[in-house]
Amino acid sequence: MGSINQLAPAEGFALGSLGQNNLDRPYGLFLCRGDVSSSDCRTCAVIAAREIRKSCPNSKRAIIAYDNCLLKYSDTDFFGQIDEENKFYMWNVNNVSNPVLFTEKTIELLSQLATKASYNSTKLYAAGEMDLPEGSMKLYGMTHCTRDLSSADCKKCLDGAITDLSRVAYGKAGARVVGGSCMAIYEIYPFVKA
Repeated sequence: MGSINQLAPAEGFALGSLGQNNLDRPYGLFLCRGDVSSSDCRTCAVIAAREIRKSCPNSKRAIIAYDNCLLKYSDTDFFGQIDEENKFYMWNVNNVSNPVLFTEKTIELLSQLATKASYNSTKLYAAGEMDLPEGSMKLYGMTHCTRDLSSADCKKCLDGAITDLSRVAYGKAGARVVGGSCMAIYEIYPFVKA
């Protein structure tokens, strides 16, 4: 894990494994959100490595996610595979006034960003915004995949995350799904770092 968090800040992503023996060989991945500065990425890498060691000292598999970064490791090679196991959801406690239209617009924005992240981005990252028909409100979104995934698998992962969000956070003013391979976030306020 030490070597992963040293590599990560420069590019915001690193993966690797240690040792020659396939038994108990650790595989690790580190990802910073696409809008995070290299100094914030470096800080998050240090905290994530420290906290995952402290929280999971004897685990062969672990994952830790913060607002700025994600770190996971396993004793099996997971590179290039969509992680369907590790997902968590968070949502704003406030409800929107028109959940049907809002959910439709959320899916529209996040789907556009999923396509952009998957096929038009070297970082497999995209962020954007959309005007909502109700008043002067805007909708903000972000999609991001770990860079060990192919473009097609990134899109598949994000499509699943967007479907999950529309189900678990229906009518909520903001929500996020963070998984071991991708994340999707929407809010009614700007949250992406400039």
